[in-house]
Amino acid sequence: MLSERIEFRPETDAEVFSSVAAAPAVFLLRGEDANSEPYVSKTANLRRRLQRLLSLPEERTKRLNLRDRVRWIEYTLTGSDFESGFVLYQILRAVFPKTYSNRLRLRFAPLVKLHLENEFPRASITTRLGRISGKRISGNNVYYGPFASRVAAEKFMNDALDFFKMRRCVEDLHPDPKFPGCVYSEMKMCLAPCFRGCTDDEYRAEVVRVEDFLDSRGESLKRQMAAERDAASAKMEFETAAAIHARLDKLTPVLQQLPEFVHRIDQSHAVIVQKSRQEERVALFRVDGGSLAGPLEFPISDAEHTKSQSMEARIQAALTAFPASKPASAIERMEHLAILKRWCYRGTRAGEIFFADTRGELPMRRLVRGIGRVYKGEAPETSLVATPAGPVQSKEQEKP
Repeated sequence: MLSERIEFRPETDAEVFSSVAAAPAVFLLRGEDANSEPYVSKTANLRRRLQRLLSLPEERTKRLNLRDRVRWIEYTLTGSDFESGFVLYQILRAVFPKTYSNRLRLRFAPLVKLHLENEFPRASITTRLGRISGKRISGNNVYYGPFASRVAAEKFMNDALDFFKMRRCVEDLHPDPKFPGCVYSEMKMCLAPCFRGCTDDEYRAEVVRVEDFLDSRGESLKRQMAAERDAASAKMEFETAAAIHARLDKLTPVLQQLPEFVHRIDQSHAVIVQKSRQEERVALFRVDGGSLAGPLEFPISDAEHTKSQSMEARIQAALTAFPASKPASAIERMEHLAILKRWCYRGTRAGEIFFADTRGELPMRRLVRGIGRVYKGEAPETSLVATPAGPVQSKEQEKP
């Protein structure tokens, strides 16, 4: 899996050190005994790290020294910390299949789960995905994420559900007209299927509204409320229009809680752009249903293509020939999501990510500009949060 392999002998250490690059890398050190446990790590400077581990030990120091134990050095140069982390995960998973997760300190990403397989669907927070069937997550339940923390996921879910009347209870319901209900039904914030406060079709329609809200990242509810406000205003029902607009104002901070990285997992498709270890190139990574694949070394300029071929066409052709990852289990997909979450929410994140729309089409123009920024080392673009239109005025409030 690692691309380079060299033999290490203490008497020729200077020659070995000079043969490796002073560049980011993932490396593995093996001893003479093939059954001995190897040393695996990543570094921002391979030559300097090997010199620390394999040079003559200093007197009266507790620094780790493996000079007399190492016979083989295996390594792969990387172009970014994201690539180093993903390659390190793959190596540790292969070398230490029982302990790699603890070595990496992987923490599964919090997700909002919509329990559509339940007779009366509800939402909850989880870090577990359903089983993998083929290329997709099996079952009818859907997941949204990754969120930075469980607290952030819970706050967004609870604030978003305030705009709907889907149940908040966690029990499997057995509707009984004699059941007294709960505080949410008393406050008219739940359709109360627990005591047949609604028909099955009415509850199912409300669940569809919640799913559409999450799938569209809130746009479906914004459009619906804006249309209802405009209709009420056209009928000169200004108090009703003002009340709807007030709810629309309350929706804005809820949607501002939703990071750009949160999407429906089974339908998410994105491209991550990182610096490459090779000159005149960038490294592309695919994200499909939460699983990662890459890197793909993409040349900024390619003599093999005609000048008439646009950058967008070259990117599209490269991505078409770039196979998606096929996780063997739900655990592996969850680990990929954990790696993605760790990178997404870093304060010093390097590189950019671009998500496909609901039709599965990538924003190619933005992707081209992003590749240029990453190649030049420029700061990423900033996305603006959309806000609703100004308040609706009644006739008495309108200016003459």
